[in-house]
Parts: sequence; C-alpha cells; structure tokens
Amino acid sequence: MSSLLKERVKCASLLKKVVTHPRDLVSLFKHGDYIGMSGFTGVGYPKVVPQALADHVQENKLEGKMKFNLFVGASLGAEVEDRWAKLDMIDRRYPHQVGKNIQKGINEGRIRFSDQHLSMFSQNLTYGFYTKECANQKSPINYAIIEATEIKEDGSIILAASVGATPEILHMADKIIIEVNTALPSFDGIHDIHLPLDPPHRKPLMIENVQDRIGTTGLKIDLSKVVAIVESTKPDNTGGNAPEDESSKQIAKNLTEFLISEVDAKRLPKELLPLQSGIGNIANAVISGLVESPFENLTVFTEVLQDCFINLFEANKLNFASATSVRLSEEGFKKFYADWDNYKNKIVLRPQTISNAPELIRRLGVIAMNTPVEFDIYGHVNSTCVNGSRMINGLGGSGDFLRNGKLSIMHTPAARPSKNDPIGITCIVPMVSHVDHTEHDLDVFVTEFGYADVRGLCPRDRAKLIIEKCAHPEYKPILLDYFETNLKKCLKTSSAHQPHDLSTVFKMYQNLQEKGTMRIEHW
Repeated sequence: MSSLLKERVKCASLLKKVVTHPRDLVSLFKHGDYIGMSGFTGVGYPKVVPQALADHVQENKLEGKMKFNLFVGASLGAEVEDRWAKLDMIDRRYPHQVGKNIQKGINEGRIRFSDQHLSMFSQNLTYGFYTKECANQKSPINYAIIEATEIKEDGSIILAASVGATPEILHMADKIIIEVNTALPSFDGIHDIHLPLDPPHRKPLMIENVQDRIGTTGLKIDLSKVVAIVESTKPDNTGGNAPEDESSKQIAKNLTEFLISEVDAKRLPKELLPLQSGIGNIANAVISGLVESPFENLTVFTEVLQDCFINLFEANKLNFASATSVRLSEEGFKKFYADWDNYKNKIVLRPQTISNAPELIRRLGVIAMNTPVEFDIYGHVNSTCVNGSRMINGLGGSGDFLRNGKLSIMHTPAARPSKNDPIGITCIVPMVSHVDHTEHDLDVFVTEFGYADVRGLCPRDRAKLIIEKCAHPEYKPILLDYFETNLKKCLKTSSAHQPHDLSTVFKMYQNLQEKGTMRIEHW
C-alpha cells in the first residue's frame, strides 16, 4: 500500500479491504452480472478494475462468453467502455455511450442499448424499472465499481470529476469496489450530494440560485458492502478539442446577436439567465464566443463543464457554475488543477437527478443550447439516429433542458461535410428521420447563416422562417420548393396545418443513399 493511498483512505476499517492487484478481483465477476460504474462523459470513471476484467477476457479468449449489463450515468472513457464493446463484454447498456466500437455493437444488434433522458435514468433505476427480472430487488446491481479521490474518517466517499448516477448506483449495489485515484487532487468540498426519496416521500429541491447547496460533500455508503479498495493513478481519458472553424464562430456570433436582442427587448436580464450547453466542438465554440460578448456576471446550470467554461472564468465573465461533471481536455485540466483553490469555490457538482431536474431547469429559467444531428422545417429535431436507424451517442440530457428551459435553442452548421458532395449533407430537412425533440419544445434555431426565432409561430410560418434564415443557400430553393408545392396540395385537401407529402418527404435521404448527395433535382 502506498503512503499516498494510506493518506487518502482515512477510514481505518476500510484499510483492511485494500487489494494490491486488480487482477485478484476478476474471479468475483460472473457472466450476466449487473455492474454499475461511476463516471459521466468520460471523467470520474473506474479505470484499473474494468481494465483487469478486459485483460482477463482477452487473454482467455472469452469474447462474448463473459458479458455484463452495464449501468453508468453517461459515458465512460474509451479505454474501458469501447474496449469492453470490442471484446463483446456488454449485453445491455444504459443510458448513454460514446465510442466507435460500442456504437458498432449497438447497430449490429450485439449490444442492447436503452437510450434514456438522463434526469430519469437514476430514478428509474431505483424504481427497479431496469432490473425487474433480478431475484434481489433490494440490491439488484451485483457490483458497483466507483472512482474516489478520498475516503473520510466516517467512510463517506469523496468522488472525482463527476457525480452522475453514482449515488443511486451505490444505493442499489449488493457489493462495492472503490478505486482511489491518488494521481488526482482530493475533490473534497466541490460536490453537493443529495439522494431524493422515492414518491410519495420526495421533498422539494430547495435550490433557488445555482450556487445553493442542499446536500453533503461526501457520499455516505453502507461500509459492509465494500469488498475491495484499489489504488489507481490513471488520468481521465478525455482527449482534446477540435479547433474552432469559421462556421462554428459564425454560429456563436449569430447566437450572441439573438441573446443581445432578447436583453434589448427586456425579455432577459443583462446578465442573462443560467446557461446550459451540450458537449462537443460546436457547443465549445458557442460558449467561448461569449467571451467577446457584452455579457458579464454569468451563471451556469448545466450537465458538463467543458474548456469553454474555463475560458469564461478566466475572462471574468462567469461567476458560478453548477454541473454533474467537469470534462476538460488535458490542457484544460492542467489549468483547472493549477488554480484549484479558486475553481473549487466557483463550481458545484451534483447528481444528475439534480443537475438535470426538470423542475429546477424551469424554475431557474435556464437558457438551453444543444447541437442536433438535424432538424426539419417545422421544428422537430433528431439528436440520436442517423438516417432514422443508426444510433450515435444517445439523447443524453438535451431533452431535460430543451423541454423545460426558458429558451430552448438548437445550433448546428447548415450542412455537414460529405465524401461525395462538396456542399455536404443538409442539416435541415423536410421531415427528420427520427424525432427526439418535438416542435413543441424548441424556440430558436441557429446556423452560420442566421437564426430563426419561431416562438409563437404556426408550422407554416416556422417553415418559411427556418428555410429563409437557417438553410444553406444550395439547399434553400430545394426546401422552399418542397414546402410551397405541398402547401398548395394540402390546401386543396384541407390538410394544410403542417403540409407534407408522405410519398416524397424522405426523397433527400433516398437520393443520398443512391447518389451520394441530398441535392435532389426535383421532388
């Protein structure tokens, strides 16, 4: 046992549970086990025990013969989750994932993936919705494997850079394995852990401002469940961020222009309202664009803090941020840890049942901003399934925020690059191939060509504005032709509320499959 591990494990009774070699724990696991892990968007996840399990499967040629049902708040690091998928170690997976191999397994039908709103996943887990067939309904998760940065004298756990669904996973676990990561600083003081009771005993979440706390900094557990403690010195595997391109910069400018207009119209205060942003390079660019904006004294109520929020802190634009995960690049984490004493007083990390709570999002008036796969001319949005069938990462928490935010904004390039088309694939279509967010939930659409504020508009007016303001110039006449042609047809049959022709509405997708482009010659 290293001296640093002994220093971090302050609970004397748990020192007896320290295991030197993660491989010694492999024999505990059985094919078909239900396994819960800490982690959210590739940070705060266990690293050495899952890797030891993967090594065992690979060395003994057990691919497909040792599979688990995997429960995590969101995604894990690729060296864990994607490697497990490559070794065919995942049977069922809940509720969000990232990685080429796991997506391949899902789309090949080898992995049974259930895509869920992240605010609902944890509570549905405690309700027993995903474990109905388990004999032990009180503790249906066989093993919870979590990453901690410290264990206090009373045995409470100090988590790492994320909280996610860890409290609920530990609550539902029969046995617990704790990886104490001594390469990270102790995150003591940055978390606000609150586990809501099940209905009808659930109490209101007494958060009136983003900095309010309602829980504890440590996560209390049943110490009798702990079967092992392992030291880890591996960092989170987050990778870097793609550089901002001209398209994402222009999207950021257009979004800023819209927010300024809302302040001028007295619909927003000058410091705006709490911001939420999805993850990804476009989201990073949009938030980073606020550095050059006139807005100050900003606050954030979101899921994930990316490098862009560090930029806002450094520019003295951001006062406080609430999230469930801090997912930074390697360079971003260096800045974060170098100024730890400053940041730990300006950030709070909560369970995803709190960070994504619909009632809080609505009451705080959050400004929600996310990036879709595509949206259609009437305002429906696809966030998950390419061509209606191929799953990518999953819904995540976008629905939690977009359905409940004071302003619900979707931003995307008007077209995405394609191998066969120099213009690319349009992100605005007549009808999306899969619906994650309906027309009832969205307020504003933004591309590099402009923004469409569709609040209060009927579907026909929404369509004209979205095409005019957001579509790529090459696709604008194609989309307008579809709309105008079918408006005339539907007016004749008294069915013109949301004009469509079901025989041609997916013709752009068909053309893409057959000819490699969505730029059709005619409808």
